Amino acid sequence: MKSDIEIARETPLAPITAIAEKMGVPGDALEPYGRYCAKIPEDLIDEEKVKQHKLILVTSISSTKAGIGKTTVSVGLALGLSKIGKKTIVALREPSLGPCFGMKGGAAGGGYAQVLPMDKINLHFTGDFHAITSAHNMIAALLDNYIYQHRNEGFAMREVLWKRVLDVNDRNLRYIVTGLGSKTDGVTMESGFDITPASEIMAILCLAKDQDDLRRRIENILLGTTIDGKPFYVRDLGVAGAICVLLKDALHPNLVQTTEQTPAIVHGGPFANIAHGCNSVLATKLALTFGDYVITEAGFGADLGAEKFYDIKCRKSGLQPSLTVLVAGSHGLKMHGGVPIDEIKQPNMEGLKQGVKNMDRHIRNIRSFGQTVIVCFNRYASDTEEEIEFLRQHCKEMGVGFVVNNAFNEGGSGAVELAHLVVDTIETSPSMPLCLAYNDNDSVEEKANAVARKIYGADGVTFGPAAKRMIDKINEMGISHYPICIAKTQYSFSADQKAYGVPTGFKINIRDIVINCGAEMLVLIAGDLLRMPGLPKSPQAERIDLVNGEIEGLS
Repeated sequence: MKSDIEIARETPLAPITAIAEKMGVPGDALEPYGRYCAKIPEDLIDEEKVKQHKLILVTSISSTKAGIGKTTVSVGLALGLSKIGKKTIVALREPSLGPCFGMKGGAAGGGYAQVLPMDKINLHFTGDFHAITSAHNMIAALLDNYIYQHRNEGFAMREVLWKRVLDVNDRNLRYIVTGLGSKTDGVTMESGFDITPASEIMAILCLAKDQDDLRRRIENILLGTTIDGKPFYVRDLGVAGAICVLLKDALHPNLVQTTEQTPAIVHGGPFANIAHGCNSVLATKLALTFGDYVITEAGFGADLGAEKFYDIKCRKSGLQPSLTVLVAGSHGLKMHGGVPIDEIKQPNMEGLKQGVKNMDRHIRNIRSFGQTVIVCFNRYASDTEEEIEFLRQHCKEMGVGFVVNNAFNEGGSGAVELAHLVVDTIETSPSMPLCLAYNDNDSVEEKANAVARKIYGADGVTFGPAAKRMIDKINEMGISHYPICIAKTQYSFSADQKAYGVPTGFKINIRDIVINCGAEMLVLIAGDLLRMPGLPKSPQAERIDLVNGEIEGLS
């Protein structure tokens, strides 16, 4: 089969004005970025239509090194629904350059189920990530300057919480010292870099309701604590307007298209292991304004992305999914069943039977939120009929719909059965109103324990010294009502990335907490998870090239 980028290169694209016309968006409302990408103004959102139309969440079993294929299913389902005559839009996150040149090589779907133009989407796109990076680092520079310029007046910071960000995997930047040199080179301080998808600015962009809400949230960003123990915010710098200027265009969602010219809105890109893992509320609501069926995804497994989709995004926006699709594949299931990665393409019924326990846990978790769930099985060439039939019968015993997805190889035609199952399930077994994992007024400790026990299957939560200090600060500031965003490995229900399957008898240790007063959530860092990834021994950058003017190596 052809590579993803070969398929993308050969696929005819419609002018973006034609895609907008198909949606019902007037062409003069668009701000084009070339022929095939455009910004859409968020003031086209119609809240009444948002409530009337169907939102479908795509999530997955716990991630493995073998991959799962969530974006391919999301795009494939949109293609399949369009094939059966449903007005459909897919709403996705933007890829990050870090993983693109590190592990993944891209994140725009795969095969004949992609969002296009995939090279632009995977690279600089419409500049949103650059704007977020610039806005975040502008705040850091302005804070450093404020400290420097007011040091002779007795102003000093006891603790600076605001780091810098970069959309590159770079372990050398995790912990740094700034301001070295002479007195005119600044004030010497410890600092560090997170990756741009972990930036609070990214979360703010994805949760903001409009420009006014964006400004309010930016003003409320907590930068640290002054020498006299008072919290210090962006509003104290007086620069929120300047940061809004940098984010003015980035706030508008991006319109592109799929391999079959289905409209796709791609906007925002927080990771689900270190952030809340969902595209922007504005993008989702725009899609729901113009599409009868809207497919969106949440990053990594359902214990991360889906939990945060329900407990953070839906809690804050009022969105209500009509159905959740759980994606699984035999390779990932076998790895969760203890099969070594170099043997997962071989038939192994015992490994598969053990691996479905991970899937079952996710099914129970999704149902605990009041959601109806179906299982979408991504088929590989090495899968046997016996393995597929076992999974089909197993899901039947669980009372869960099951369907094989072939969109990777066949495009929309390979997802028609999935589309029919989705529509039939929504019409016959609608999801209940969301039942969230915890209440706003629960303490930080109660919220963490609720997610750890109910979703991860842990025996509870422990808090390290740094986390305990931050809880005291949170209580003192009166912000314990914020939802929590647990930053945890994507490979396991536990905080141990090697504990595949369904581990038991463990506790989640929260070693630190990052207060996001602008995003209005608390990021609880579990185990040794880092907010700046490193590069692998053989990064994907070694395989990305420009050959005769054409990009190679993206996927």
